[in-house]
Amino acid sequence: MQRSLGRIDFPIRLKRRFEALRGEDRLLRREPDGDGIDFDAVVEAWADAKTGREPSDRLFTRRRRTERNIAVMFMVDMSGSTKGWVNECEREALVMLCEALEALGDRYAIYGFSGWTRKRCEIYRVKRFDEPFGEPVRARIAGVAPKDYTRMGVAVRHLTRLLNREDARTRVLFTLSDGKPDDFHDGYRGAYGIEDTRKALIESRQSGVHPFCITIDREARDYLPRLYGQASWTLVDDVRKLPLKSAEVYRRLTA
Repeated sequence: MQRSLGRIDFPIRLKRRFEALRGEDRLLRREPDGDGIDFDAVVEAWADAKTGREPSDRLFTRRRRTERNIAVMFMVDMSGSTKGWVNECEREALVMLCEALEALGDRYAIYGFSGWTRKRCEIYRVKRFDEPFGEPVRARIAGVAPKDYTRMGVAVRHLTRLLNREDARTRVLFTLSDGKPDDFHDGYRGAYGIEDTRKALIESRQSGVHPFCITIDREARDYLPRLYGQASWTLVDDVRKLPLKSAEVYRRLTA
């Protein structure tokens, strides 16, 4: 019972953490005026005066409210392998993230992806950037269901283009997935799928987007470092932790 109550209470605690993140201030040092003394700057100025150099007059600290200017695209794996626990936890993670981001004020969109050869690469709109989080979006999240294969490269390219239309200082492509790029036809299974997705992610980074991936695939260490680099992915060892882990990773990633 205690564990269940803690899980129910987590979205409330998480929302409060995100609200606090919105209100964080940045401490500026070596300012010409301000509301505090920069003691490091004072010591250096005193040392300069002692040695005959002209001391700096930038001796103060000042707090400035951090202005978040972030746009995030959530790219959700809707391949057939997500059937069952994975798909249920994906939906829970999306609802939790939406509620937290509404408190934070970041702009975000959600799209699912699946594919069946190069002739049928499908993108499913769950939420546009300019769309409010309400019952229509909740209904689409509830309707997220497993489709076909993990044809990932084309989804990265298309959603990167949509993300780059947003006027934001920081753009993040946040992927929720359960496995590596895969398709049953035209050679996409194996090395070709990995390299196509890697090329798409390189192009995404070059355009100014920061890709990150959360996966539950225990074999992820064999291929995700090549796709995302060593620091831009994380493995969730228990699919039931996906909703909580997704929200915490997002918070750290955009802090």
